[in-house]
Amino acid sequence: MSLKSTIEQEIKQAMLNKEKDKLRALRAIKSLILLAETEKGGGGELSEDTEMKLLTKAAKQRRDSIQIFEEQGRDDLAATEKSELAIIESFLPAQLSEAEVEEEVKQVIASVGAAGPQDMGKVMGVATKKLAGKADGKMISMLAKKLLS
Repeated sequence: MSLKSTIEQEIKQAMLNKEKDKLRALRAIKSLILLAETEKGGGGELSEDTEMKLLTKAAKQRRDSIQIFEEQGRDDLAATEKSELAIIESFLPAQLSEAEVEEEVKQVIASVGAAGPQDMGKVMGVATKKLAGKADGKMISMLAKKLLS
């Protein structure tokens, strides 16, 4: 079942259960999917890879918003974003731990033959594709810098 049809089923269930927070998050995801399907060159149905990119982007936006709201003391808005983030993450594959990401980055460094910080671009290109949806880009970058220096 595609992500879109799964989201639609979840929306119906959330409406029946009167779960306003969940409904808001699901509608936001559905909106992203519809926008991606209708944009120029979209071609209708989205690939699973594109769906994961949309969800990853939405989750990253929520994390950034949470950080900003907490810095400004807006715990009410941060709580809303946290609940939406939890729902979005339920559709994403399980995130790898820092140790698992470090192992993956080590393997990428070995396969690319990276020797130092000057090869950061090569490593990041392969690592971000390999770990797409499974790890945060900031974590991948931080670990790659640490391992290359």
